[in-house]
Amino acid sequence: MSDTQDATDESPAEQQGIEGEYDPDAVEPRWQDHWVEAETYAYEEPESGETVDPDTRYSIDTPPPTVSGNLHMGHLYQFTLQDFVARYHRMADDTVYFPFGYDDNGIASERLTEREKGIRHQDFERRVFQEKCREVCETYEAEFTEDVQSLAISVDWDNTYKTIEPRVQRVSQLSFIDLYEKGREYRQRAPTIWCPDCETAISQVEQEDEHQETLFNDIAFPLVEDGTGPADDETLTISTTRPELLPACVSIFVHPDDDANQHLVGGTARVPLFGHEVPIIEDDRVDLETGSGVVMCCTFGDQTDIEWYQAHDLPLRIAIDESGTMTDVAGDYQGQSTRDARDAILADLDAEGYLLEQRDHDHTVQVHERCETEVEYLVTEQWYVEMLDRTDEYLEAGRQMDWHPEKMFSRYEHWIEGLEWDWCISRQRDSGIPIPVWYCEDCGEPIPANKADLPVDPLSDEPPVDACPECGHDDLRPEEDVFDTWATSSLTPLVNAGWDWDAEAEAFSMENPELYSFDLRPQGHDIISFWLFHTVVKCYEHTGEVPFDNVMINGMVLDENREAMSKSKGNVIPPSDVLEEFPVDATRYWAAGTSIGDDFPYKEGDLEAGERLLQKLWNASRLVEQLAPAPEAVDPVDESDLAPIDEWFLAELDATVESVTDRFEAYEFSKARNELRSFFWNSFCDDYLEIAKQRLSGDGSASTEFALTRAHRTFLKLFAPFLPHITEELWDRIYRTDGSTDRAGLAGGDSSIHTTDWPTPGGYDADLEAGETAMEVISALRTYKTDNGLPLNADLDHVQVYGHVEGLADAVAEAMHVADLELLADAPDITTEISDIDLDYSIVGPEYGNQVGDIEAGIAQGDYEIEDGRLHVAGVTLDAEMFEIEEARTYSGDGEMIETETAVVIVG
Repeated sequence: MSDTQDATDESPAEQQGIEGEYDPDAVEPRWQDHWVEAETYAYEEPESGETVDPDTRYSIDTPPPTVSGNLHMGHLYQFTLQDFVARYHRMADDTVYFPFGYDDNGIASERLTEREKGIRHQDFERRVFQEKCREVCETYEAEFTEDVQSLAISVDWDNTYKTIEPRVQRVSQLSFIDLYEKGREYRQRAPTIWCPDCETAISQVEQEDEHQETLFNDIAFPLVEDGTGPADDETLTISTTRPELLPACVSIFVHPDDDANQHLVGGTARVPLFGHEVPIIEDDRVDLETGSGVVMCCTFGDQTDIEWYQAHDLPLRIAIDESGTMTDVAGDYQGQSTRDARDAILADLDAEGYLLEQRDHDHTVQVHERCETEVEYLVTEQWYVEMLDRTDEYLEAGRQMDWHPEKMFSRYEHWIEGLEWDWCISRQRDSGIPIPVWYCEDCGEPIPANKADLPVDPLSDEPPVDACPECGHDDLRPEEDVFDTWATSSLTPLVNAGWDWDAEAEAFSMENPELYSFDLRPQGHDIISFWLFHTVVKCYEHTGEVPFDNVMINGMVLDENREAMSKSKGNVIPPSDVLEEFPVDATRYWAAGTSIGDDFPYKEGDLEAGERLLQKLWNASRLVEQLAPAPEAVDPVDESDLAPIDEWFLAELDATVESVTDRFEAYEFSKARNELRSFFWNSFCDDYLEIAKQRLSGDGSASTEFALTRAHRTFLKLFAPFLPHITEELWDRIYRTDGSTDRAGLAGGDSSIHTTDWPTPGGYDADLEAGETAMEVISALRTYKTDNGLPLNADLDHVQVYGHVEGLADAVAEAMHVADLELLADAPDITTEISDIDLDYSIVGPEYGNQVGDIEAGIAQGDYEIEDGRLHVAGVTLDAEMFEIEEARTYSGDGEMIETETAVVIVG
């Protein structure tokens, strides 16, 4: 059932057989190169015209990282989680589609290019600058690809994409035209969220909250008249953090419930320094709790200003331009930056007597997430995707997907409920996919490109018509704007499924319909409102379906103090530093240590535990190879011929396979890892291997040989998604048989463990309870020998066991060299006495105060009674939650007693 093209040449292993210590420095890079060269993880494309059952495909909509720097710990963690899924489903399903993409268009690529080449995008024609962006990005992408391959991420590198490549540009422009034709897009001159540093419009999702400490300035506005008539030397006070917006002031607002200021409504006031008069209006959006309760409306300072402007049909005064510079509306302050203008205006207000008071003020402002510059609100002409009318449908689409963890749906829900803007998709940049539109210079009619011509660049390509279809005018102006990068990244499921326009059928189709809807969208919780929401919007609008069945949301990697890693804090840990010290498989073990969705601190303890597990697996495999014969010599064993101890272990293994499989299906990697490690380390290595050594030390046992080999083979497969290098190396050395019967008596050895079938339960039936008790007895006897300075193979004359170990007593005796092992029908004569009583002082102290000493004395002297779970001592009664009883159990017979959880063992 392989979905890959396995190599036919020799495997990378330099020698067969397991010797010495495991050497990850030699093993890991060798397999990484081999997997890529042999195309081990290639997606099996359907034959032309072949109808494929989507249930035989598992498709992953992988996030395209922005290539603007080196690999960081978040990449390592996120990619590894995705790889757990891919490797498991590649073995459990027929084939896996696991592509890789790069998001190399937009502001991030533009800034990277400017930084790397020391240039400004404004100094070049768009096409020339875009070529420079491609050069820089290709260098970074090549390095990034090598880094990802070094993490053993099982990507099919033949299925990669870049968000700026022609194929993706075509899909992005097709999306625009389809939405435009459906009436889901519009172009409008309206207030826009604007980044002065990037000099482009941005969408609501690209804003972040930033805490700032600033000054609240109380400014006197001369009152010209109130609601009853002219005022006489009266002023009103406006409190603001942004005095540079005074020249943009167009009105003053009072809350309808503000009785103290109701007389102002209907009057006018004069804006200090600038002299223009503005009306005083009432509106219930005024915040009575902040400042003076009387506020100015400027076009525009924030979202509320925009709402007032639209609701009250106010005039427009633009005092700040696209670069964050004061305009001619600002008078003497024209040409100054907003920060310089703020200082200058405050100084002049103070000199003229208008600045009444200043006080410290902490508040939250909106900044552009790319450059952390405080946003402005400007009136510009932009393209929008209409969304606000369908938020209920987008919420329902989100409910149709399974969320892992489920709690992350609330973030998606809260984002949609808080939407205030349609999606602005146009950007005033050079690095991006052109918006495929021309405009009639006479009537302004937009003229989209023909679908067959895409991709196009209106700045260099001819329009699709010679004259405007509306008015016949022949002067057509190209659109200069490009798409928001999320307008393209949101199309990744359609890009990978081969969505395109079929001119002959006059309909959209998919080249690989078996992939859509995708089985999984993996991503971080920080881009739920960015990538996930916009993908739902785009795909739902185009197909009427949700784009994926499951959503797996990962958390962020923090430093050891649980703080976010950032260059400014100096707490960034580069993956290269980690991988210099630890094997890749150990980092993958670490990545599986936290429940998905949770942020977690980077700690080396899990990496060290991963290293120890690798060596344990290597050593256990070496022992298995020594104990069991060559693969071709092992014959299958009927269940009826299995020894009870072997059948018990295989039944336990069945339960583990079933549980680990359920964990993988539910994306519970940490639980799968921990259960698997515990069963392998404790039950297999500590217990069963020791038993197998005894059973195979003489004439051998076909039953144990079979069980041992089947268990080991199964362990390698179960560990394979977590530890791909060492499991591949061990599989290659022991089980790679190129078609001959393999070590476990099963036909068809595979050249890669990662293309074998996932283990399934073998249907073994045994008394699991008896087996667990037997293992407890073995562990107790092992501890007894160690504590008494005896070698583990020392003989014990007589051991009595009280506990359920029926059918396995001989295995216990054989494993621990017991000459006479007696099973007791009745419990030994054991005396139980109270050895101490521990008080919960957090409860007893506050309750009894200075009586605590008497209570302690009574307990120490044994002067107390316990009745119905309550302690009577020193004249008071303590409830059960106030104390804890410690008991001592003693055995009065011959020999030394050892108690386990479910058994009593007596030695001697």
